[in-house]
Amino acid sequence: MRVDPCFFCGRPAWPSKGITFMRNDGKSFRFCRSKCHKNFKMKRNPRKLKWTKAYRKNAGKEMVVDSTLQFAARRNVPVRYDRELFQKTVKAMERISEIRQRRERIFYKRRLAGKRAREVAAARKLVAENEHLLPRLRGSEKRRLAELAKETGQDVEELEREELAKKAASKKTKAFGGEVKRLRVRTDGGVEEISERVGGNVVDEDDDDDENDFEDVDDDDEMDTD
Repeated sequence: MRVDPCFFCGRPAWPSKGITFMRNDGKSFRFCRSKCHKNFKMKRNPRKLKWTKAYRKNAGKEMVVDSTLQFAARRNVPVRYDRELFQKTVKAMERISEIRQRRERIFYKRRLAGKRAREVAAARKLVAENEHLLPRLRGSEKRRLAELAKETGQDVEELEREELAKKAASKKTKAFGGEVKRLRVRTDGGVEEISERVGGNVVDEDDDDDENDFEDVDDDDEMDTD
């Protein structure tokens, strides 16, 4: 059983699955799914689509140079049937696939090595370029923290970070004016606290309930008068 790779994306196209396109000159194109077939008919370049094997190989994300990949090359050479030869070939194919998977894992591990260091370096570069946007401490505060660090034996940078965190936590933002709290006596004799914003009307759920209660009372009075 031969498993041909997809002409467009490079995935395996299993027998009885996918689409086979025969051109007028007799060349056959094997596709694993309709998505690859449609992109082929639209004349798209697989090297420019990130989900294809051609793009990954061109970008250095796939293992290209390896001795195990040569066994997958197609050889149109007729071979006379030999049972022992075919049994050895099947065993060799399993062994070769294991070796290739192990080498691919090593390749991916080496390719991703140092990614964390590169991310940290990029973050430090971004902070260095936009340092003027970061919150700063006054000179007197820095001197006070430096003296405190000498007395306690702590790091000055840690104290500065803690001081900035305290300042950020202490800041309170007000949107669209202030907030006024008032006491209101309910019809049942209770007292509740309501909040209203200056510059706009804020309707609470309790207010809606009270309005509905007043409407019910008025309806009852009208029924009594009738």
